[in-house]
Amino acid sequence: MKIRERTEEQEYRILSPLAAKSREARRKYPMEECDFRTKFQRDRDRILHSKCFRRLKHKTQVYIVAGDHYRTRMTHSLEVAQISRTIARGLQLNEDLAEAIALGHDVGHTPFGHAGESVMAELTGHFTHNEQSLRVVEYLERSGQGLNLTFEVKDGIVNHTGRHLPKTLEGRIVRTADRIAYLCHDYDDSLRAGLLKPGDLPAEIYAKLGPDTSRMITSMVADMIMTSQGTGEILQSPVIKQTMDVFRNFMFEHIYHSNRLSREREQASFVLRELYHYFLHHTSQLPPEFIQREARWGRQQIVTDYVAGLTDSYAVALFEEIFMPPMGRTVEKNKKGY
Repeated sequence: MKIRERTEEQEYRILSPLAAKSREARRKYPMEECDFRTKFQRDRDRILHSKCFRRLKHKTQVYIVAGDHYRTRMTHSLEVAQISRTIARGLQLNEDLAEAIALGHDVGHTPFGHAGESVMAELTGHFTHNEQSLRVVEYLERSGQGLNLTFEVKDGIVNHTGRHLPKTLEGRIVRTADRIAYLCHDYDDSLRAGLLKPGDLPAEIYAKLGPDTSRMITSMVADMIMTSQGTGEILQSPVIKQTMDVFRNFMFEHIYHSNRLSREREQASFVLRELYHYFLHHTSQLPPEFIQREARWGRQQIVTDYVAGLTDSYAVALFEEIFMPPMGRTVEKNKKGY
């Protein structure tokens, strides 16, 4: 028996009957199976080794170019994966599926965090990072071939936010783990940035969740496991859910939509608007692989794909290259000496 087959057998013996089983997962394009990795493990590895995942290292979570110790989209995704695996293990669900979804859930995010997403939605008429994440793994990665992920992973990625729930319980875990992660680490980053001080959150948050981010995460994870056990659903207790809503509303008012970060948001928005309009009118300046897709997807879509895929630092560098005069750089003289 191959290692993969042994692992697949163990899933039926050890996991809950409600857990997604890797042997039953399907892809759009059938592939020869790996000898030692299940389909969900293989999906996780494909995401982890993809260019779109590596770019998350240079994409903002909240604070733009804030320093080495602030979260990025990559560290956020890793934190969501850790929280998701803990909950999945506690509920005897498929950890590998939860991890794959968590690692891939934000690969379609724009540069400059939610400010970038808002600008892209304004420019295009419709843009959401979860739909773009699905588009990236389905059509854009590997020079247009896509990653050929399982339907279960793709369903979890596109439905980690929005109106529709994922079909698997593992996908529903990631949906809430994402919120747990960003509330706690955005609060932690806000303390580091000096925008908040310990004790600034509403008192009920400290009372119900704990005095620091470590205990806050533990409280919310433990509540999800205990409340969900034996129900066939992924649930939170009413008290913890209501406390998380208070936490989220506070962060939106005091951090995400804060006037103290408005200058950064305006600058980021300006850069993306100018780049988008430039490439819409100078499509020939796009990389060749994007130009080749215009016949299939249309000009607006390929420009959207390109601009949304930029990292923060590359977007700024590209803006300077296109729009800023070459001050401080040597300009070659022509043959007449002018």
